[in-house]
Amino acid sequence: MMDPHTSAQDVMRCDLCETSVVQMHCDTCLVNLCTACVGKHMISDESKDHKVVKFQARKSTPLYPGCKFHYKELCKMYCNQCDIPVCHKCIGSDQHLGHKVSEILKVVDERKNKFMKEQTELNETIYPTYQDIASDVQNRMSQLQKEYGDLSTAITKHGEDWHREIDKLVKKLKAEVDEMKNTQLQTLQKHLDEINKTMSDIKDEIDSMEITKDTNDFSKLFSVTSKVHTYRNLPHKIIPFLPKFIPGKIQVENLRKLFGALPSSSLTSDKHGYSMKTTQKSPEAGSSPPVKQLLDEPETVTTIDTGYRELYYVACLSDEEIWTSGNDKTMKLYSINQGSLLKSITTKSGNRPSNIAVTESGDLVYTDYFYRTVNIVKNEKIEEVIRLQNWGPKGVCSTSSGDLLVIMDSDDNIQTKVVRYSGSTEKQTIQFDDKGKPLYSPCSRYLRYITENKNHDICVSDEKAEAVVVVNQAGKLRFRYTGHTPAPMKHPFCPLGITTDSQSHILTADFDNNCVHIIDQDGQFLHYIDCGLRYPLGLCIDTNDNLFVAQWRNKQVKKIKYLQ
Repeated sequence: MMDPHTSAQDVMRCDLCETSVVQMHCDTCLVNLCTACVGKHMISDESKDHKVVKFQARKSTPLYPGCKFHYKELCKMYCNQCDIPVCHKCIGSDQHLGHKVSEILKVVDERKNKFMKEQTELNETIYPTYQDIASDVQNRMSQLQKEYGDLSTAITKHGEDWHREIDKLVKKLKAEVDEMKNTQLQTLQKHLDEINKTMSDIKDEIDSMEITKDTNDFSKLFSVTSKVHTYRNLPHKIIPFLPKFIPGKIQVENLRKLFGALPSSSLTSDKHGYSMKTTQKSPEAGSSPPVKQLLDEPETVTTIDTGYRELYYVACLSDEEIWTSGNDKTMKLYSINQGSLLKSITTKSGNRPSNIAVTESGDLVYTDYFYRTVNIVKNEKIEEVIRLQNWGPKGVCSTSSGDLLVIMDSDDNIQTKVVRYSGSTEKQTIQFDDKGKPLYSPCSRYLRYITENKNHDICVSDEKAEAVVVVNQAGKLRFRYTGHTPAPMKHPFCPLGITTDSQSHILTADFDNNCVHIIDQDGQFLHYIDCGLRYPLGLCIDTNDNLFVAQWRNKQVKKIKYLQ
């Protein structure tokens, strides 16, 4: 038989007698009572105002907070200005004179409704989002384990390849030693054979003389011809030359370079990396930018003459103003609508800029390859942000997170890399693919252009490789775009200036074909823009997705509309 006090299926019992069925509830003390125990409970603590109701109506009695300033008074109102519950005596005091006061029950209902909405948001949107984030992090950790395992395997395999090649080299060198030894031994053996023969001849000569010198037959004596004078000419002395093994000096740093480099790993934090899960009950969630279609025939909106002998770079300051740079030390700000020069800035070193960009806050950034600096212009004053050693900075762009991406060439002209900076602090280096091969072609004489896509991919135009190289935010190669045929001028792809738009399209200037390629974020060709371009170099996009093209030959910037 079930114990009525422990059975989960038994009805609820009175908290006082623990035997009778619950019929009442004290909302003040939160105690369950039977009818018989109500009186006993009421006199158990006469200091409290016990609110006893039917069990079905429990928690229906409002429990007003006691006033902190007036003894035994209950706060049934709420001062909106002071944001605290108040009693009727508080309302009449000077402390709350003129303040807006509401019934506390109304404020409680509003707060409960707010909590219900927030609870719904936590349950249906925020918590599921965090679940997805946790799953994403776990997947990244699993993938990281696999990729680092693959990395270690690749290094081990490369080491085995090296060991095999070293074994082959050792075997070849030892074979060469054996060949040289055998050649020299054969030569010495032949020489020894000749000496032994001569010694035999000398012995015969001695014996012949011994017989002849004691003879009385003078005819025999005169018939013997001595060869002593021949033997006085001693043979040449053959001295073998023993080659000495000169081991190459093992320089660990050079050995590491020859074996293969392992660039430093990095972890970046992107405040825009996760997005809240969207549901019908959370209309506040962000939306994607509106889809814009490509025009069948892009059109030139306006043309700006810059006055440079050669024009290289253009950067949008706003929808009304653009910065330009060319073959001299001056960077010029132009009005787009008026085509007039608004401002000129001269580089600190007197060198021409190696590239220009505009930060999220509207400051001009330029690189100085020969001075090895990255500089920022604030209030027309130039500040040196980054100074490099053994590297020359070329292309530069400002990211959505406020970082700077700089592509640079080594002084020995054999390495190229992209470095991410937060201020003057290096955060990330991008130089090699998963197989340890360089991502970018080294060549200091080429112009360098770089941009960040809306999906945080890093896009670089590699003129020497005739490709656009796109890596993700972590620096992993996504794809290489090598052009599209037929090209307008039927020349090889010559990518230079590069930019992106709100649709995550990647646009790159094809210098030799006098056009701009439009590709999607996955590297698929979409369209050409020509519009009578003459050797396009620098590119930039304004907030309305208008394209600006810096033309090297005619020193003009063209504003082109290519999206609907």
